[in-house]
Amino acid sequence: MAYWLMKSNPTFFGIDDLQRLGTEHWDGVRNYRARNFMRDDMQVGDKVFFYHSSAKPSGVAGIMTISKAGYPDPSQFHPEHRHYDPIATEDQPRWYMVDVTFEQAFTDVLPLSALKPLPALEDSLLLKKGCEQLTVMPLTPKHWYAILDMAETSMLLSD
Repeated sequence: MAYWLMKSNPTFFGIDDLQRLGTEHWDGVRNYRARNFMRDDMQVGDKVFFYHSSAKPSGVAGIMTISKAGYPDPSQFHPEHRHYDPIATEDQPRWYMVDVTFEQAFTDVLPLSALKPLPALEDSLLLKKGCEQLTVMPLTPKHWYAILDMAETSMLLSD
């Protein structure tokens, strides 16, 4: 099992939306590095922190699980869709997505400002300069458990 962090603006899709739906596809990723993680590395059963980006506060909002490994994002093939890519073809798709399943929402978002001082995260992509805009990123077990421990300590985990 691997660990991940995936970002979404909660104005468009947040942890509450995923909780309501149960399982949903994670589409619209248009960054090659993030796409490669989804296409090549994410596997069913991997654990993921759901991160609310462009929010007040931005931070970790809950936990989800990968329920379907990477497959072509169909929005790339539809000219009327905002994620259309005229270069992509069904034989040679450029963009991939995964399905995620809700596991748990935190009672409050664990803000980025609380994560930055954690020594265990100093080498994480989440805090690495130049990676701020990466919407899908791997976490090591050390990173995962540091964030999970902080959430538990802050009593953000709901029963």
